[in-house]
Amino acid sequence: MNATPDILCIGSVLWDVIGRSENTMRQGSDMPGRITQLPGGVALNIGMALARFGLRPALLSAVGRDTDGDALIEACKVRGLLTEFIYRSDDLPTDKYMAVEGANGLIAAIADAHSLESAGDKILRPLTDGSLPAPYTGAIALDGNLTVDLLGQMAQSPLLAAADLRVAPASPGKALRLSPFIQAKRGTLYVNLEEAGLLCQTAFANSSEAARALLARGAVRAVVTDGSNPATVGGAAGIVTQEPPQVHVTRVTGAGDTFMAAHIAAELNGHDAPKALAQALEAAALYVSGETTI
Repeated sequence: MNATPDILCIGSVLWDVIGRSENTMRQGSDMPGRITQLPGGVALNIGMALARFGLRPALLSAVGRDTDGDALIEACKVRGLLTEFIYRSDDLPTDKYMAVEGANGLIAAIADAHSLESAGDKILRPLTDGSLPAPYTGAIALDGNLTVDLLGQMAQSPLLAAADLRVAPASPGKALRLSPFIQAKRGTLYVNLEEAGLLCQTAFANSSEAARALLARGAVRAVVTDGSNPATVGGAAGIVTQEPPQVHVTRVTGAGDTFMAAHIAAELNGHDAPKALAQALEAAALYVSGETTI
């Protein structure tokens, strides 16, 4: 597929194995439910949602030359994603993510993105070998499943100096990996309240407080969510806070990726900050209620 991408999605592309129960769960629970395997990973989830919003995303990631990898590449193509820039490894297996969810939300999850981390800067070859324009001036959605060293390089790289960088940590455990972008004063950070607290080494009562603290710490722009509580976009143009629609939650894995993709798509389509935030919150609400696929 030879087409020009509207946005690059850089980071994890893997298989999601999700176990869901309609019952409330706790540590040690053994409940009936459903187990599904679907294409996933932060970069891929964002890419799939962007495609649903009418954009043409290209993936930069690492996928093994194994049966799982071949099936994953085909699944990406079917979903309208450009896969020709993905690094295919002969000796690294295709990554996986496993989660257990109950009626009370995410119970536990394990992300095995070791192949992506091992591939390192090989996933960025399309930006250096002429496959993609350099320096890149378009939009880039980047997730924190890359190594600290590689994220640090990307925050300072002249290849990305003119790009519209949108960065998410992938999980609270990887929140500190976004620090180089704060230090370099680069990009828009997409974080939840817990991740904002980790980046600022404190706890926040709400998203508005967190967004203001991230800006004070050096972030150029920050988008902070807090589940069913108000979300905030903060930047040089000011602070916008909005309440998300209240819906019955049937799933949570992928909600943040859907929110981020919807927000990026709305802004790339020219919507102002209040309208873009409203559209992102609406898209995330539809997703967690089970009304839409990612």
